[in-house]
Amino acid sequence: MATDIVAAVPVVAEVAVKNPEMQKKNRIQVSNTKKPLFFYVNLAKRYMQQHNEVELSALGMAITTVVTIAEILKNNGLATEKKVLTSTVGMKDETKGRLIQKARIEIVLRKTEKFDRVMAAPTSAAPEAAAENKDEKQTAAA
Repeated sequence: MATDIVAAVPVVAEVAVKNPEMQKKNRIQVSNTKKPLFFYVNLAKRYMQQHNEVELSALGMAITTVVTIAEILKNNGLATEKKVLTSTVGMKDETKGRLIQKARIEIVLRKTEKFDRVMAAPTSAAPEAAAENKDEKQTAAA
């Protein structure tokens, strides 16, 4: 059984060499079923810290998840859109064995100039915000 796994590794490496898209270190392939939404949001933040931009991609029903991730990052002032690409991809249907077309999206986001400040803000602003909330509660109670 172990020999099957070892034999498959060179094939994957060979595909990665032929297909430069598989080599991208800042690409996130989003799935609807594997991880929660904010896993991908936080992963995208980390990739933008490391690479200054992130590429989000998805097929079919996961497209809405990618758009939501991009909108969260943009609305929080962390990212701007660099590129949006849509296409269709021919895939083999597992149940029927025939070729089907699936929608595909790729969104490339670039981190904003204020990215580092926004990322640092929650940690430094948290004690101040807690103090303000405490003051407001005391004022409301009086």
